[in-house]
Amino acid sequence: FGASINKVSYEEEATQGLVQSEDEKDLVRRAPVVTIMGHVDHGKTSLLDAIRTTNVAEREAGGITQHIGAYQIVKNDRKIVFIDTPGHEAFTRMRARGAKVTDIVVLVVAADDGVMPQTLEAIDHARAAEVPIVVAINKIDKPDAQPDRIKQQLSDRGLLPEDWGGETVMVPVSAKSQQNLDLLLEMILLVADMEDLKANPQRPAVGTVLEAQLDRGRGPVATVLVQNGTLHVGDFFICGAVFGKVRAMFSDVGQQLKDAEPSTPVEVLGLDSVPDVGDTFQVVTDTAKAKQIVLYRESKAREQSMLKAPKLTLDQLHEQLREGETKELPIILKADVGGTAEVVADTLQKLSNEKVKVRVLHSGVGAINESDVLLASASNAVIVGFNVRAERNATSLAEQEKVDVRLHTIIYELTDEIKRAMTGMLEPVFKEVYRGRAEVREVFRITKVGTVAGCMVLDGTITRDSQVRLLRDNIVVHTGKLESLRRFKNDVSEVKSGFECGIALTNFGDLKPGDIIEAFVTERVAVQVSA
Repeated sequence: FGASINKVSYEEEATQGLVQSEDEKDLVRRAPVVTIMGHVDHGKTSLLDAIRTTNVAEREAGGITQHIGAYQIVKNDRKIVFIDTPGHEAFTRMRARGAKVTDIVVLVVAADDGVMPQTLEAIDHARAAEVPIVVAINKIDKPDAQPDRIKQQLSDRGLLPEDWGGETVMVPVSAKSQQNLDLLLEMILLVADMEDLKANPQRPAVGTVLEAQLDRGRGPVATVLVQNGTLHVGDFFICGAVFGKVRAMFSDVGQQLKDAEPSTPVEVLGLDSVPDVGDTFQVVTDTAKAKQIVLYRESKAREQSMLKAPKLTLDQLHEQLREGETKELPIILKADVGGTAEVVADTLQKLSNEKVKVRVLHSGVGAINESDVLLASASNAVIVGFNVRAERNATSLAEQEKVDVRLHTIIYELTDEIKRAMTGMLEPVFKEVYRGRAEVREVFRITKVGTVAGCMVLDGTITRDSQVRLLRDNIVVHTGKLESLRRFKNDVSEVKSGFECGIALTNFGDLKPGDIIEAFVTERVAVQVSA
């Protein structure tokens, strides 16, 4: 009949009707969504911190941003939304996602360091997403800062500064001394005005998942950036292969919200399971159809994952046996959030070389549980926990089954350890020895002392010289040292299981009843690498 067909997703179909019926009068100006990009250690998080006047960098393990955080600030009675993408190259995929939801990219370049590989990568991402770039030349308060050299390097890459007759806005700033930050924000608003960003708050919400995790108390939680429409508590939504109803919403500062307008980052509760990072979040009116779509997508995803599992053919096996070379290092990976799990799995698989093949058998979100240990035991795999701990039963089962469990909070250290294991160089290594754990029952704020936790030692012994790890819902919140250990008013060197004690942690006061303080020491051991 001369007709052509075009396959569209459910989200596209639902949005199409809305776009066609949309009236120009309903469109209002929305806040710009800004992504801060740049090379590792060039001061992205510090710059965002200086703008937010809060502190994220010290809370991040090793001072490296591990997750996408989204924050709102107000300048001249106008909102600006910032997305802080991790700078380490392993998180390229997260950064590529960050660029998809972005209106303006702020490219941070250190004045004392210059244009680096990740700076170029960030420029490519911004260009691919056709997003305007504002350059922040950071660290200009340093004596060896050379802002003109940076301008020259960037103009060689096609970013010609305005004061040299080009179109790229470049602002020299210092996150440390908070120099020119207002000018940077004004420039962002100016670029936003030129882009003429608009959205319709009257329509059902649509957005993108920036981060997703499984919270022990609240269930699956997703950080969503609402891009168009208004999201209300009670709305039904579809998110990739996940269906849900908004039970509650929280802003970037943890404030409970009833509605979220366009360009608002919110934490959403009420999902059936953890969605994938980068999924489209769409409010639905026809819930029956949406549920059918979700079931169909789930079955499709299952089929895909079954296809992905590589089956070893007899020819390949014969080849391996004849060469007697290739060894496989199977890994089971658990991380605290979905985006990280995916990226870490990808990074580990890329470490494979001719001699050793790294294979991630399973990657998931949440604490290491018994089924992970059983899978590891059956497939002779190593368990890697990134920013998570093992449940008590899982730990004892791992000891019983002789399963190797490695826990990390910084991606560099994890990849280094796997590389060393692959080359059989694990000679002097530091082994963590568990001492004991205590549960926080009460929290006291004492002037001149700080925060003291009234604890009950559940097992083992808490000693004054041990290092401690603070766990909340089995996720590591802080690792550090004991400031003081007391029984009643006396300082003591150790407290045994079944006794109460007062614990204060060095430079950390965010303690809550129900937290677990785990004590451990690191001992240097020489590992025998089996041939």
